[in-house]
Amino acid sequence: MSGCGKVKAWQVPLRLVTGAFILHSGMEKWDGPDEQAQGVHGMARQTFPFLEDIDAPKFLKLLAAGEIAIGAALLTPMVPSRLAGAALTGFAGSLMAVYAQTPGLRKEGSVWPTPDGIGVSKDSWLLAIGLALTLSPHQKHLKHVTHARHLKHHGGHHKHHCRHEQGGHPGHYGHLKQAKQEAKEVRRLAKDVKGLSQDGHSHHHAHRHGPGHARKGCPAHR
Repeated sequence: MSGCGKVKAWQVPLRLVTGAFILHSGMEKWDGPDEQAQGVHGMARQTFPFLEDIDAPKFLKLLAAGEIAIGAALLTPMVPSRLAGAALTGFAGSLMAVYAQTPGLRKEGSVWPTPDGIGVSKDSWLLAIGLALTLSPHQKHLKHVTHARHLKHHGGHHKHHCRHEQGGHPGHYGHLKQAKQEAKEVRRLAKDVKGLSQDGHSHHHAHRHGPGHARKGCPAHR
């Protein structure tokens, strides 16, 4: 289911389990007996009076078809999670409305169920799952957010790198200053060595030829 790129890993168990149960429930209601049709229709019309104009067997068929469609949508990877979640939210919201309006399903003055209402109260889980799927971030939105974070990270890294190249980083500036000082010291030592070499050669020439001997034209200097 996750291979299509539309369903995230955390959505798979929600869609798989919920879709399977709703699909199975709809298939069982499709050929339900008249007693089941009368019972389901009686609970629903107390909350939604307009359903009184629909026959109980026909209403059961419509309810079964709706459950089959929602279950199939949840189990089909090509259906976006937000769309399937919206359908599940609407369906579960209707069930919770029935739970709230039907006498005997809730304790008096409380949201908690009576023993007869426990089965219907658990449809609140379907509502929570539907909302989670509906409110999940869109795939394109996540791509934009990831791309923006990527640009921000690499942009900061590029600025940091440029600061190093321009000597803007304090540690890097210290290294450059130290390197310049060392190069200056090397040049100074080279000049001193050259000067000492020239002075030594002049002293040797005077010692060999005499102090008044001119260096110009001497074979030793050619």
